[in-house]
Amino acid sequence: MLRVGLTGGLASGKSFVGQALADLGCHLIQADELGHQVLMPGAEAYAPVVREFGPGVLAPDGTIDRALLAAEVFDRPDRLAKLNSMVHPSVIRREEEMLKEIEARDPAGIAVMEAAILIETGSYRRFDKIVLAVARPEQQVERAMARGLSREKALARIERQMPLEEKRKHADYVIDTSGQKEDTLRQVGEVYRALRSV
Repeated sequence: MLRVGLTGGLASGKSFVGQALADLGCHLIQADELGHQVLMPGAEAYAPVVREFGPGVLAPDGTIDRALLAAEVFDRPDRLAKLNSMVHPSVIRREEEMLKEIEARDPAGIAVMEAAILIETGSYRRFDKIVLAVARPEQQVERAMARGLSREKALARIERQMPLEEKRKHADYVIDTSGQKEDTLRQVGEVYRALRSV
């Protein structure tokens, strides 16, 4: 089975590319979804995170409010590192379990792991190929604002992310999502055919 990492910056079109690859027959795993799961009450990271960050990060129903938690670590690299050390090992364990299950079911398949900080965490080394979704910075800001972020917050997040040129060094394929959806889908099709021939 071919293991593919899919990454990109804020609002760069990762999810669109991931869904398009899934539509072509790839097995899609979303790290962000696993991140949600490990923070649920009773899951691996819930108690350590509440202990570390306090009841101020909890919603009225007792679940962790991800926006409140994000506010705790925003602009505080030491706190973000602490949070990541509590969440990432559990997420990676779940990823590996899912990858093994997929491989058992479909040994000739392509498993795509969609993850925002695949390169930053060094996780990219666990994959055979890396696909990078990119978009023009202004477009990233517009898309992030359409999702409810303020312009300032969107710019601040993009600024804190690893520069695109740095990410490009680790990518085997780059898909530019700045154009029409049809153009992105054409590029996804080309990458899919290339992955099939690996």
